[in-house]
Amino acid sequence: MEGEMKRCEQMQEEATIEVVETKMVDVVISEKKNNIIQVSSSKRPLYFYVNLAKKYMQSNSEIELSALGMAIGTVVTVAEILKNNGLATEKKIHMSTVGTKDEAKGKLVRKAKIEITLEKSESFDKIVSPKKKDQIKEAADPEFEA
Repeated sequence: MEGEMKRCEQMQEEATIEVVETKMVDVVISEKKNNIIQVSSSKRPLYFYVNLAKKYMQSNSEIELSALGMAIGTVVTVAEILKNNGLATEKKIHMSTVGTKDEAKGKLVRKAKIEITLEKSESFDKIVSPKKKDQIKEAADPEFEA
């Protein structure tokens, strides 16, 4: 029995190390890309992310919306708003699970993750006029001064 407990603990430690290594790789990739928006379900209003995505699409041909757990619904809604308004087209959807260590319980917790890649639509520049571009900057960045 005790041998099994040690083996389980060792497996859990190995899994945690593997997750930490994966997170380090994700961070390095995120630093190289400047078109990733990580969406939270509670920190910002929905249209903050819609306006931020519009702002990112002004300087990038594609953007990636990313969310974990309960924020998945928010990221899907943002993507659908952009698509329905003719601003973006869906390029790729990637779903996976990631392991994170729960600090309170000290064990590995699995969470759903979604990454939606959107391309700027051909009509983006026609829809988002220069005047609207300034409004988008102000909405996405409260400290923006025209």
